[in-house]
Amino acid sequence: MTRLVACIAAGALLTGCAALDEFLAPLGGPEAPPVAAPVPPPAERERLAPIDANLFVLDSAEQAVIGETQIVFAREENTFSDFAREYGLGYDELVAANPDVDPWLPGDGTLVVLPTQYVLPDVPREGIILNIASKRLFYFPPAAEGEPQTVMTFPIGIGRVGWQTPLGSSAVISKARDPSWYVPASVRKEHEELGDPLPAVVPPGPDNPLGRHVLKLDIPGYLIHGTNQPYGVGMRVSHGCVRLYPENIEYLYDLIAIGEPVHIINEPYLAGMQDGSLYFESHAPLEDDEVSVENRLVAALGKVEALASEQNLQFDLATLRSATQANRGVPVVLSGFAADDLHARARVVANTVEPDPNMPTLEEVRALLDEPIEESETLDDMPAEDAGVANP
Repeated sequence: MTRLVACIAAGALLTGCAALDEFLAPLGGPEAPPVAAPVPPPAERERLAPIDANLFVLDSAEQAVIGETQIVFAREENTFSDFAREYGLGYDELVAANPDVDPWLPGDGTLVVLPTQYVLPDVPREGIILNIASKRLFYFPPAAEGEPQTVMTFPIGIGRVGWQTPLGSSAVISKARDPSWYVPASVRKEHEELGDPLPAVVPPGPDNPLGRHVLKLDIPGYLIHGTNQPYGVGMRVSHGCVRLYPENIEYLYDLIAIGEPVHIINEPYLAGMQDGSLYFESHAPLEDDEVSVENRLVAALGKVEALASEQNLQFDLATLRSATQANRGVPVVLSGFAADDLHARARVVANTVEPDPNMPTLEEVRALLDEPIEESETLDDMPAEDAGVANP
């Protein structure tokens, strides 16, 4: 076990390690880069157009980081739910990236960090990758010969505590447009006891929690689907299935073929190289994670050390420790010893949120998030013509 891993395993990440200076010295590598010229504060910089929220072209097969962290300034009427859907994010992502900002009333002129930069999961780049720890979907469509690889990414809602989204390899086995929801007896009984009876079958329409598009997995009872409650995307709100914004699942629906591989992973700590810099992205481990935080840290930090050694880089262990304590989901730059100034390197963008005349009130949105509709999210009993097996 390396000195870093031994230090972390002993709890040094949270309590400090007396051997940090000694540990860093043998790493070698180039000298720290020169200090860059001062960057004006975000409020004084030009408001640029936002980056594409979903589609990224990879410069090479080795590219491990996509996107760019952005900053937007709130208007009085904005909420995190507005920003999430407008900029391709989930609600929890914004809350984690902005721990000191009120998500319901950020306040006019408040700086809001948009965590729109991502370290790609270190798994084979094919088909659909669902990282439930970061609550994001990554889709790697097949690339034509001679064409660059692209990757698409979207926020997802996942299974709540007690209804975990299962891990492992799967595949899309059928597709459905405008599916019916076959309500299981247990859910109907629960709603009856609450004075809110449900029918045996919920037809397509605005009251259907599956939304208008469904991808059925070969894991019995599990789906990737839309939702009639888009403000819950990016949270732990389902009975294990994966939810996307209606516009995102509609976009993916036509791209994803029957048989497309699906890999479901749980990786809260991600590391990768980009343009000669070592990046680290940290999310709070799920509260019902079966792997201990200590074991995940040992594995993740061992990878950081290996990457630094391969690239002959020094890295800032203090920044690494800070990232795993804050769990903001914003990639930090570890290589070099200059402080990673997020505001200096972030892209300041225009606030493009438009008022939605059909948007629920603040109280209604809170109710949706606090008391999501119960759903079975299964197509097991759906007729073949509805499930889209014969003619997707």
